[in-house]
Amino acid sequence: MSMSVGKQLRRHRTGQMLVRLGAISFCLGVAGCIERTVSIDTEPRGATVFLNDEEVGQSPARVPFTWYGDYDIVIRKPGYETIQTHHNLKTPWYELPGIDLITECLIPFTVHDDRVLETFVLTPSVAVNKDTLLESAEELRSRAGAAR
Repeated sequence: MSMSVGKQLRRHRTGQMLVRLGAISFCLGVAGCIERTVSIDTEPRGATVFLNDEEVGQSPARVPFTWYGDYDIVIRKPGYETIQTHHNLKTPWYELPGIDLITECLIPFTVHDDRVLETFVLTPSVAVNKDTLLESAEELRSRAGAAR
């Protein structure tokens, strides 16, 4: 029994479609991605680290980030002065528009972008003498009264 030409043509097209779908599925399955992390350390260790007002852990902290750009960093530890600063995570060349399509969708492996910031050195806080503080307050009060 021979198959009609129409049936053979439909089977051939169905086979081609399955091959194409398989190729697309394979490409999507092996497509790469970017893993971005930023590491923050302090001296002494164990300080609480905040990125953009969100607590991310104790130092040394290694956390994932989503976008490149400016990040506000706050570091706190009891007995030490609080550090408030910012850091600009610059976009690497492989994440520039156009190139990022290839990096994130077509490369069959994961690209790791690990950023290590400087080690932040915490300064011990100085206890203020109550009498000195009161004298300074009185002096400021007298200056404010004289300025009127």
